[in-house]
Parts: sequence; structure tokens; C-alpha cells
Amino acid sequence: MPVWLENHVDEKVAARLEGAGFGRIVARCLAARGVTPEAVDDFLSPSLRGLAPPECLPGVEDAARTVLRAVRERRRIVIFGDYDCDGICATAILLKSLCILGADVAAFIPDRLSEGYGMTAASVARMLSANPGVSLVVTVDNGIGSADLVAELEGKGISVVVTDHHLPGEVIPRCTVVNPKLEGTPPELSDLCGAGVAFMLANAVVSQARAMGLYNGPNVAGPLVVLAGLATVTDIMPLTGQNRILVFEGLRLFSKYAPYGLSELLNRASKTASDNIQARDFGFALGPRLNAAGRMASAMEALRLVMATDREQARQLAVQVDMRNGERRSVELKMTEEASARLVPGAPVQIIDLDEGHQGVAGIVAARILERIRSEGAAVPVCVAVCGHGSARAPEGYNIRDALAAASDALTSFGGHAAAGGYTVAEGRGELFRELLARACAAQAKTHPDCSEGVLRFDTWVDPSEITMDLVKSLSRLEPFGEGNPEPVFAVKGVVFSDIRPIGENGRHVRLSSKSCPDAIWWHRGNKVEELRAAAHSPFDIMFAPFVSTYGEDHVELRVCGLRKSVD
Repeated sequence: MPVWLENHVDEKVAARLEGAGFGRIVARCLAARGVTPEAVDDFLSPSLRGLAPPECLPGVEDAARTVLRAVRERRRIVIFGDYDCDGICATAILLKSLCILGADVAAFIPDRLSEGYGMTAASVARMLSANPGVSLVVTVDNGIGSADLVAELEGKGISVVVTDHHLPGEVIPRCTVVNPKLEGTPPELSDLCGAGVAFMLANAVVSQARAMGLYNGPNVAGPLVVLAGLATVTDIMPLTGQNRILVFEGLRLFSKYAPYGLSELLNRASKTASDNIQARDFGFALGPRLNAAGRMASAMEALRLVMATDREQARQLAVQVDMRNGERRSVELKMTEEASARLVPGAPVQIIDLDEGHQGVAGIVAARILERIRSEGAAVPVCVAVCGHGSARAPEGYNIRDALAAASDALTSFGGHAAAGGYTVAEGRGELFRELLARACAAQAKTHPDCSEGVLRFDTWVDPSEITMDLVKSLSRLEPFGEGNPEPVFAVKGVVFSDIRPIGENGRHVRLSSKSCPDAIWWHRGNKVEELRAAAHSPFDIMFAPFVSTYGEDHVELRVCGLRKSVD
């Protein structure tokens, strides 16, 4: 079983916040997130006025001058993007900002399956073929690891500006580079996503264009902030500092400034009104649907949706992109079922090879499996592959990229970071890969013995009487929630369930009713119904996030994050 840990709180800070008028629970949540009484106003009311000037990001001013020179000279510009939500939003941000300046600009996004991530020989060749006469290539959300290909383009007389947010390798491209992971970047800008970097560049380009008399039109920041905020959530960036401002303002401005395509996609994906959108809608409704286009077909479908300037065209494109997500969900469910059946109890890493499925969905399946085994106390990395092309996800304490590097003798390619990675197994080396990766993961677990234990964290124990609508409304002031500012999670002791029943399609979820607490929903745990019914008279501890359900009259429900038989 996973270990339950209450978040550490500076009791003096919590007491000061409670004395400033915040209730006990909200005060503890703020303190656990490092918010002091002196900083609480800025935390609760982030504003675009708090954004750092674009020139604070090293390389932005040089990049803006290079881009504007190409615009003025009517040279062909290609925005070289990526096929995930961050890359799509970053591409759209620069496209929109350059189009208002009258630039000769086009977008290019690699194909996930045939060309791979970022700049590869295949993707660059297709980009050049599709854009004869290109003079300037601006990468977004990629390029920092493509020094050789950048040099080839420069050798052909094509200028390159690299904007990226991934960790640089030993060799930095010899061109203008904007990357918050490079030395000299202020700490408050170091966690920008690709679209956040593109937003800073777009801001600098338009500002310089105004100063030069090249643009005197209206402010165009609104739609760009929405796109940057969406990408920040979807790319799981820390929602603190500058990122918190982008997401907070992106949500606030959504109903007024969101591109038609995003509004129409939200209409199809959620019953949420556009003026009541939350970070969860970015992360669980819009982001996955934009990603699905790149996973199942072409990311250009999602880019055309975001760039649509006609409401009816946007509506039709939203239908298409939403269908891609339906395809993705169907494939994901089937792959997850098959992968779950192949788990090996006690293995130092779960390596699952599927005969059928979609390579673009393997990463989601790996994340689903990791979430499931982590909640059951078996927190080890998970690798899911289709025909030798795999994705890996790892819990806290592991570095899956390093583990893949240790197994590189069995791979033709690999990459990633501590929590996620991708790989391709060399022909006939599957067993060697399993052996090497298992050895590497076991060594990491031995070095950090706590990392293989599932750990579930919560903010504080609460009494059932404290779980009220007023509490949920008070907690909403801490939004947007996400990486770096997690949704508040609480725990309650000794709950006896009066009703346990499956809900949802094919009984995928569980509703738990009791006389002492609001109803609790345990998503994706329909397989636990009989086990829970067998122990129905036993008291349970519930770890949960409270939310307002709008089914019927508004009321509080609990989203289960963890469940265990009561511990005295």
C-alpha cells in the first residue's frame, strides 16, 4: 500500500495567514505552497502587469530583430513547430503575430510517426521541399539539440532562430537561440514552456515593430495569452511566478479572446461555460484534444483549428479534432486493458510490449498504468511499446532518461527527461533491452530506496463537517491548479460506506456513498467494486479533492485520490 504523507507546513506562517482572515484549511494550503502573508496578494491576484519585459529573456531582442528584418525584406519565413499542444500553440502564437505584420510566413510541423520529434533529416528535407525559397526558419518548442541540422541550413544560406525550452546538450546551435534553460536567464523565466518562449518573442517582435513604425494596429496580446496559458498547463509546467500569470490571465481572457477554434472545441468537449473555464479544462479537455490530432493523424489539423478566422470553419474543424480524440480514447482503453493484463508483480520496471495499438498513444497508456500501480504502492517505471517503438513514464525518484541511456546498447534511439522518455528497440534486442533497463531501474531504486514506495500526499486531515460549499469556493481562490501549485487534497478518517456502485460506461468508475461525507467518486477503479463491497462494514480513510458537481442542484462531491482501511 502507498504511504500517506501530510504536506509539511510552516506552522508560524499558517497561523499568520489564519490571523489575516483565511480559514484554517485555506491557510494551511497556502503555507504548504510557500505563500507568505507578504506574498499572498500577488499570489491570489496575478496580473499581466507582473509579466517580465521580453528583453529579460536572453536572446529575445536579437531574435526579434532577425525576424523583423526578414519581414521588412519580404523574405520567406517558416515556423518549425512540434506536434504536441505546446508546439501547436507556440506555432500559432508566432504565426498570428507575424501575419498581422504582413509577413510572408508559413508553418511546418513534423509527422510524429514517420519523422519523429523536432528537427530530423526527414522533417527538414520535407520542410525545404514544401517551402522553396525559405530564407528564415524559426523553431518553436524544439531545435536546441539540432546543432548539426541548424548548421546545414545555415550552410545553404538559410538563417535560423531557435526558440526552445528543453535542456541543451553539449553543443548549442550556432545561431540566435532563445531558451530559458541557458545560463543568464532570470530564475522567474526558467520554467517557461515552448509557447511561453514564443509569447515573449512575439511580444518583442510587435513592440519593436511599433517602435519602428511598422505596426500601429490594436493590441493582439489577448489570444496569444490564451494560447500560452493553455500550453503551460498542458505541458505540465510549474504554475508559479510568470507561468501562474500566463495561466491565470489566459483563463480570465478566454471568453473574450480565445481563438474561434478553441471556443468551439470547448463547446464539444465540456459543458463548462467559456466564462467559467478552469485550468482543468485546459489540461483535460482542450489539451488532450489538440494532442490527439498529432497522435492519430496530423498536428496540422489542430493548427488549422487554432488559426481559423471563420466561426463556421472553426466549428467544422472542431468536430474533426474531437473525432480524433474519440479515436485516441478508444485505442487507449483497449491498449490499457491489454497492458494491465501483462503487469509483472514485483518487477523493478514494467516493460510491456503490445502486438497491436498505436505508437502515438503508448505514452498515455504508460502514464495510466503508472498512475494505477502507484496508487497501489508499486511505484516503478512503466514502458509501453508497439512494434518496438515505446514510451516510458517514471515516478518521483527515478530518472528514466538515464535508465534508457544505460540500456542504449539495445536501442537505435532514445530521449527524454527524468519523468518521461521515448525509445526504439533495435531489431532482435528486445530481451537485452529488458535485462539492461531492469538492471538500471533496480540500481536507481537501491540508490534511492524510498522511490519504489508509492507516496500519496495531502494537505491536512479534515472533519466531514468542514467539507462544505463555502470551503470549495474559498479554495477556488488558489487556482489555477497544476504542477507547482497542486489542487488541494485532504483526508478524512473512519468513513463507512452505505452504498458502493459502479458508474459510467461499462462500470469504469465507482461511486461511494456514506452518511457522514458527501458522495465520493473513484475514477477508473470500477475493478474495485467487489473488493470494496466485501469490506463494506469496515471504516475507510479517504484522501480526496472536493469539487462542485453541477448535476442536478449544485453540490459538493469528492474525487478520490486514495483509499485505505482506517488506520488508528
